[in-house]
Amino acid sequence: MAISDTQLERYARHIVMEEVGEEGQEKLLNSRVLVIGAGGLGSPVLMYLAAAGVGTLGIVDFDVVDTSNLQRQIVHSSENVGDPKVVSATERLYDINPEVKVEAHRARFTPENALDLVSKYDLVVDGSDNFTTRYLANDACFFAKKPLVSGALLRFEGQLATFRAFEDGEYRPCYRCLFPSPPRPNMVARCETAGIFGAVAGVIGTLQATEVLKELLGLGEGLSGRLLLYEGLSANFRTLKVKRDPGCALCGDQPSIHSLEVATAE
Repeated sequence: MAISDTQLERYARHIVMEEVGEEGQEKLLNSRVLVIGAGGLGSPVLMYLAAAGVGTLGIVDFDVVDTSNLQRQIVHSSENVGDPKVVSATERLYDINPEVKVEAHRARFTPENALDLVSKYDLVVDGSDNFTTRYLANDACFFAKKPLVSGALLRFEGQLATFRAFEDGEYRPCYRCLFPSPPRPNMVARCETAGIFGAVAGVIGTLQATEVLKELLGLGEGLSGRLLLYEGLSANFRTLKVKRDPGCALCGDQPSIHSLEVATAE
């Protein structure tokens, strides 16, 4: 589709960049991205992707807006307390950019709907706050052959990686290659008890949005095969190289997980 005069004005700062240009902006306008979670990470991801002109944004979230969310979940406002997060987020995204199409899925991300949801989009962003959803997003994206941009945070720290394990290559790990199994209950503190420094969600979520746009446009060096770590108190970034684990149950040489049903049964 040809870019209109209105779009030329709205996306001028993208289009003037030779790495993006009109062709790149057209790619964004035709792209479909699914964001799991409209919380601390999902908020900046959704807002920046909408502003960038990503044509279709899917949101999966079953929760409602709580006053305690407002310290970091900037897609919502005080007037939205009690509203479903997908409704609140949708309203805000249309305020930012009425050209985008928002597909609100007010549902839990479960083994029953994960593969169907993921398959409808070009790329998936995991902004969830629990290990069950992270493993499920990883496995569904692997079977659907969709890139996954995953983020996590707690207190003053955050981490970010992109997973393209459906592609061949030594540096194409999946989430299970880094974390073969979830930690035992009570081994990792939850944000309700340990807290989150609100702006750290913005740091990691904005980095996720950057990586999404790079993936959609094929720009620069992605984070597949690398784990980006951020420590807010020291203002320190570290990047670790991560290889595919030959013994990985999902993407290794002799996988034991051959379907989403098997993965979620373990």
